[in-house]
Amino acid sequence: MTTNTFFFDRDGIVNTRIMGGYVTDVDDFVFMPDFFALFRAVKERGFLAVLVTNQQGIGKGLMTEEDVSAIHEKMQRELRANTGFVFDDVYVAGEIDVSNYKECCGELCLPDNYVRRKPSPAMLLEAQERWNIDLSRSWMIGDSISDAEAGRAAGVKTILIGDYGSGTIPAADYIFPTLRAATETIVQML
Repeated sequence: MTTNTFFFDRDGIVNTRIMGGYVTDVDDFVFMPDFFALFRAVKERGFLAVLVTNQQGIGKGLMTEEDVSAIHEKMQRELRANTGFVFDDVYVAGEIDVSNYKECCGELCLPDNYVRRKPSPAMLLEAQERWNIDLSRSWMIGDSISDAEAGRAAGVKTILIGDYGSGTIPAADYIFPTLRAATETIVQML
């Protein structure tokens, strides 16, 4: 049996993004005001909820994998307390964005696991294999263009949150200015 899934980016969707910085410990993690309503609606409609998050602060040495695990443990406890549900799975890409790498020895130094970082669809595809996800009936929501690119590459419907103005419109199926606006529409679509 296949599973319909809602993939969530973390910073800017689940929790408040720290502009110019990183959520490096549990005290920095603050839920977005409108997230609980969206999460509850997704789970009540029987969707698997999977977190797929780039956390390059690990690769930069600003936090450890244990720090991120502690943040996610807090997140799950508060989700259960506020919605009665938790994320079914969590995927973290801790490598540094290629644009942040310095050239060394005449070549660009990339870690072996670089392909997991969004916009690569690798984390979504890992979840698809583990959970037997029907990607054609699944969704990805994020606030970065790389989230939409990862979702489209995986074959899921994409939702992008943010003010993208009248300039170049990112390739997403739906674009909403706020999480609240998205939630109202998503609840009707699901």
